[in-house]
Amino acid sequence: MFSFSLTPTVHHSHLLLHRSSGRSPPRILISPFTVRSSSSLQEVEKFSESSADRKDLSSELYASVPLPPIKTAKRVVLVRHGQSTWNAEGRIQGSSNFSVLTKKGEAQAETSRQMLFDDAFDVCFSSPLVRSKRTAEIIWGDREEVILTDSELREIDLYSFQGLLKHEGKEKFGAAYRQWQVDAANFNIDGHYPVRELWTRARNCWNRILAHESRSVLVVAHNAVNQALVATAIGLGAEYFRVLLQSNCGVSVLDFTPQPEGGSPIICLNRLNQTPNSPVASSSSGGRKTTKRIILVCHGVSEDNRASSSFLEDKPMNVLGTIQSQKVAELLLDLKVSAVISSPKKACVETAVAVSRVQEAADCLGADCVPRYVEMKQTNKLDVDSIPDHFKQDIGDTNVFEPGWLNKLNGGVITEVWNQSGEAWKSLLNEMGDEKEPEKIIVVVGHPAILLGLVGQCLNLTKDWIGSFHLDAGSISVLDFPDGPSSRGVIRCINYTAHLGRWSIPITRPTVDDEEF
Repeated sequence: MFSFSLTPTVHHSHLLLHRSSGRSPPRILISPFTVRSSSSLQEVEKFSESSADRKDLSSELYASVPLPPIKTAKRVVLVRHGQSTWNAEGRIQGSSNFSVLTKKGEAQAETSRQMLFDDAFDVCFSSPLVRSKRTAEIIWGDREEVILTDSELREIDLYSFQGLLKHEGKEKFGAAYRQWQVDAANFNIDGHYPVRELWTRARNCWNRILAHESRSVLVVAHNAVNQALVATAIGLGAEYFRVLLQSNCGVSVLDFTPQPEGGSPIICLNRLNQTPNSPVASSSSGGRKTTKRIILVCHGVSEDNRASSSFLEDKPMNVLGTIQSQKVAELLLDLKVSAVISSPKKACVETAVAVSRVQEAADCLGADCVPRYVEMKQTNKLDVDSIPDHFKQDIGDTNVFEPGWLNKLNGGVITEVWNQSGEAWKSLLNEMGDEKEPEKIIVVVGHPAILLGLVGQCLNLTKDWIGSFHLDAGSISVLDFPDGPSSRGVIRCINYTAHLGRWSIPITRPTVDDEEF
């Protein structure tokens, strides 16, 4: 059995995070923040030193404002517009309203419409900008309800940047454009801080969306504003700009569950950036080329179709689970995976073997081919067996594929899971840091609790966020490292399931708790 060696903890930022034990929205305290870029650290630090008149980030600036209480469970589906003419030209759009959907953008919107065709929505909110409104019209189809436009859902205001080609922005604004790229939270133009303004606007949007009586909401908007909506919902500040990717027509889902005593709802990011195209096809993240990638894979369902029993009793997958694991393997077919690392549990090993076999056969297209070798490793760090026995008692019949299930466990169990995921994360970063392989993709198959912890570790959060994310059987989540594994990762997608086809879970399946409060 393979045993990982550990490396010192990698600090991706200088965030100080606090969240109350009641799972309420977190407070985020920020010390002076530096984006660590492989080629720009000194330049960004010069910005900080030379901008004496800049409004530095207050430690309370991004303290999470509680969202309004709700009476019933609510699901909000966010969609970014399809490719626009200015997207295709590489022109900075901001909140300008001159670009329209390209033919590709129209096709992407139609694909999203088909993806959401069987899903029920009560209302649709849209940005008033043409590219977003047209996307909303395509997805909304012949539904009778009127699309509600909200100017606060417009794209980020970029002032003098708007309308420029990217190379023109570099030439005309120099250091300011560079700061926009590497230190967007502190970026200032024309006397404005666009990203900070956007975060404030996104919080205001949530007040209106959650106040609406609907239970299933479609919101069609833009890249940056959708990032801000996701981040502010789960309590993350503007320093997370460009970390939670939103591709053209990418779908993100947030579940809001009311609390019996009232107050801000419990929030779970059910999925992030489910795109019409494969999430692993692109080798760039936020416009930056990435050569290091971790793909988190949730194994297929087990023999009795109860995920909690499959891990505690170590059962193999059933027929549906085998299909799901094969679908995962096919999705990853065109990637050159360096290693597949899994928990030693049967369902995880079976999924890992399926991925490895397809990988090794991928290059065998002729009689003289030589199968490509994919290293397979196992580690207990990706499972919960080493966690004390009270974990098994506490989990009971809990379905680990139920959104927010980790929030039902006691604080001691959460701490154990989080610490275990931290050990696994350090081991994975050590594996990724091998300089002998400049390009490296690792597939990780483990217990859903540990995988959720790895997402939190990638975002440099604390254990209190672990219940803010969700994974389904057969899903993948993609973590990219455009600046290398020693820098903060970028989340390309979480809980992507479109590859499962008819075996996937509908985007707007009934929310967990339909009880009114």
